Amino acid sequence: MSDLELNCPLPLQYDQIVMAHGGGGRLMQQLLDSIIQPAFSNPVLNQKHDSAVLNINGFKLAFTTDSYVVKPLFFSGGDIGKLAVCGTLNDLAMSGAKPLYISCSLIIEEGFAIKDLQRIVQSMQLAAQQAGVLIVTGDTKVVEHGSGDGVYINTAGIGIIGEEINVSPAGIQVGDSIIINSDLARHGIAVMLEREGLNFENTLKSDCADLSGLVQNLIQANIDIHCMRDLTRGGLASCLIELATASQHHIEINETALPIHQDVKSACEILGFDPIYIANEGCFALFVPETQTEQTLAQLQQHPLGKQARQIGRVKSTHLQGMVTLQTAMGINRILDLLSGEQLPRIC
Repeated sequence: MSDLELNCPLPLQYDQIVMAHGGGGRLMQQLLDSIIQPAFSNPVLNQKHDSAVLNINGFKLAFTTDSYVVKPLFFSGGDIGKLAVCGTLNDLAMSGAKPLYISCSLIIEEGFAIKDLQRIVQSMQLAAQQAGVLIVTGDTKVVEHGSGDGVYINTAGIGIIGEEINVSPAGIQVGDSIIINSDLARHGIAVMLEREGLNFENTLKSDCADLSGLVQNLIQANIDIHCMRDLTRGGLASCLIELATASQHHIEINETALPIHQDVKSACEILGFDPIYIANEGCFALFVPETQTEQTLAQLQQHPLGKQARQIGRVKSTHLQGMVTLQTAMGINRILDLLSGEQLPRIC
């Protein structure tokens, strides 16, 4: 099966960076908690949200940045350019912000094809244009052949947040319904199949999409959103574990409620992957009051990116504070934990 590797080392102490340090799992969390967070610690950073929420002269702004190192650069359903713009828009949206402006910085390897670069930047412009945002600044660097991997992209984004909107992990409350808008793990599996040249006789496409319009619809419908998080590196499980830890609540999800495409299930069963730990790029979880569950689902399902929306769990008041449990199809509850690294590296 080509050279596919799981790349999930044990959570030991390392003297050097390994791939798992960037995988969204336990090793990455250890790196952030022991090196990055203490060095830069401040009240804004310590909110640990997808975007920094800044109060400037009476305006609430969201500010975020991200880097993209996906391999391959082009995949079914998108490419690194679309991924970079949509990923940044989604990080802004998860704080309840309306995206306004984006930056674009490119690190290009010597020898990279001009036609591929043109394709990537055109893809970025199209995604930005469709979202109604402008790419207003950036930077370009070139590194020697063999020192990069074609092209890496860094983006930053700025958006504005309504005065009455307060979306953050601290807003999660006991009794909240947990809802997701779409099926799980499609991005990670689509990229992996493309990378490894595997043909499962399916037409799986990445779910890479801009979620900001869908989120704005929820806000305009007066949905009382307590928290949102897009399910990127580490997938649904890692996202919920981070939120449970931050809020110190018990989150319970139901395995039978999780929407997973049959082709994704088949690929995961054959390759030994767990879909709840695989990255998505057009799927997010939101926490709303139980009384607004049906209203939220109805609003989501009116949008093309929310057709598969469903409630997958709730926030409970138990002794399992700060933990996530999965109720299996057999009715057994098991505690979910962070993986050491990532089942599929270099997919975002």
